[in-house]
Amino acid sequence: MNRIVEKRQLSENVFGMTIEAPLIASERKAGQFIILMVDEEAGERIPLTIADADEKAGTISIIFQTVGATTMKLSRKEVGDSLPAVLGPLGRPTDIRGANGEKPGHVVCVGGGIGVAPMHPIAQALKAAGNRVTIIMGARNKSLFVMLDEMRAIAGDDLILMTDDGSSGRKGLVTEPLKELCEAGAVDEVIAIGPPIMMKFCALTTKPYGVKTVASLNTIMIDGTGMCGGCRVSVGGETKFVCVDGPEFDAHQVDWDLMLKRMGAFKPQEIAARDHACNLFKGI
Repeated sequence: MNRIVEKRQLSENVFGMTIEAPLIASERKAGQFIILMVDEEAGERIPLTIADADEKAGTISIIFQTVGATTMKLSRKEVGDSLPAVLGPLGRPTDIRGANGEKPGHVVCVGGGIGVAPMHPIAQALKAAGNRVTIIMGARNKSLFVMLDEMRAIAGDDLILMTDDGSSGRKGLVTEPLKELCEAGAVDEVIAIGPPIMMKFCALTTKPYGVKTVASLNTIMIDGTGMCGGCRVSVGGETKFVCVDGPEFDAHQVDWDLMLKRMGAFKPQEIAARDHACNLFKGI
């Protein structure tokens, strides 16, 4: 059992939790994730990226949005409650060598919505390795930004905020400043984490400039060990499994249309499960 030691509500549908997981905290590296279960008897397994870890305290931090039945159940957990299973660290860590081979370079980190949370340890590690790190954060409005102070501490003046409604930073899409940076040159690598459609258009933005672009994929996942094949994606015409081959891939090689189609395959069942969970919470 993994005990919840802290819980924070970051916005209407976004929560942060700190969980006791000493072995994971001591072994995790930037870019890796966990799979957890909320209900031991009738719960599904969901992947969540590690937003932070404290090796001395033996804890890891996660940030999640209530979009389905399991994340809704997780949001109802309180400090002192325990999770029956937390598995990790999983996946291949981010390559934190200098963006320009072994030599530190200029890395642009693009985070959309709660994709900023898994970006945090990556940006932190890239900065520690001597890279210049520019961070672009996007959200529908300013109330939906997460880890803003933490990201500002890493990027300083190289933090660019984009909102759909213009309530903070610039009004527009994250691809706009990304294109401007690519046009200005001296960008060695781009890392994008967020909604698949955002990552797809980040890849389309950087491709004409020949800028190496990496995307961290969060597909449907069941066992997390490459056995079930539920997380498979096509990368460069080859089948890859996000849980063991990723989660990071060359964004220019990902078949984004196929991935988006696969991620919508169980949408009716996901909506039904979410609505059922809502009714249970309301006592209907």
